[in-house]
Amino acid sequence: MNRHRTALSVLLSAGALVAGVLTAATPSIAADTPTSFRPQQTQGFWTAERMRGATPLDVTAVPGAARTAVAGSAAPTAIAPTAASSAVSPTAFPQAGGAWTGGGAVVKTSGRVFFTMGGRTASCSGNSITSANGSTVMTAGHCVKYQGAWHTNWVFVPAYNNGSAPYGQWSATKTFATDQWAASEDMNMDVGLAVVAPLNGQTLSQAVGAQGVLFNGGYNKKMYSFGFPAAAPYDGTKLVYCSGNSGKDFLLTKDHSLGCNMTGGSSGGPWFQDFNEATGLGTQVSVNSFGYTFLPNRMYGPYLGNEAKAAYDKAQAS
Repeated sequence: MNRHRTALSVLLSAGALVAGVLTAATPSIAADTPTSFRPQQTQGFWTAERMRGATPLDVTAVPGAARTAVAGSAAPTAIAPTAASSAVSPTAFPQAGGAWTGGGAVVKTSGRVFFTMGGRTASCSGNSITSANGSTVMTAGHCVKYQGAWHTNWVFVPAYNNGSAPYGQWSATKTFATDQWAASEDMNMDVGLAVVAPLNGQTLSQAVGAQGVLFNGGYNKKMYSFGFPAAAPYDGTKLVYCSGNSGKDFLLTKDHSLGCNMTGGSSGGPWFQDFNEATGLGTQVSVNSFGYTFLPNRMYGPYLGNEAKAAYDKAQAS
């Protein structure tokens, strides 16, 4: 596929991308702007057929009009992982996009995200992260709220496998976004979180483990990105990864940049530094966010600064 697809313009019809969201001016954050939402849930809504048929969210950027708020500068804040896993075989580095065959903790902590938006079913990716409530998923901001509306029927399916949910479907009781994404969908702050209800008497981290998180960790790191891309040439059935030395976006945002050919549906998947292929554990420092139409095979992910830390604190205290 010639056009790189990742997540900000939603695929509304075959081949149609909406990029107009990138052209709006950045308003100030209104005092009454809600930064969290309690999604409506319909019991039994996400059948295997609906999951397979969910439209992958797809965002692309064009030059000239993104919001460019600078990520806050502060001392790094690290949250250690909560997971255990079996040993795996080494994999290729760098990797522009391939199925993750190693196993390890990342297979359980990563998963697909499904939700309803604008009367349609759609999908993203997400990751279980260590938190005070043991029930927090990190994803992209547009995977919880997009074009001014919060998504409903929001579920996280860790270790998704072609329509099956080996560890169950985890329904969100509340979803969160950075203040800046909730107010104006600022591309620099495309970070979302969800708190999910316990399942079978366990919290999410008890059932599948949870990765560590680092805020204000800096740029230019050896990075691994994971997700469930569902737009061609991928089909959403497998956990895919990219790896390489990351850089910094020099065009429209202050995002991290990584060589990666993942497509729509990978949005919200985790970026790790200090990733250990032998255990599948890493420190999450970003999420898959968007790609430029004129720069194929490159992924961008927001810098987790003070703004993302504030959203994380609200979620883990919920």
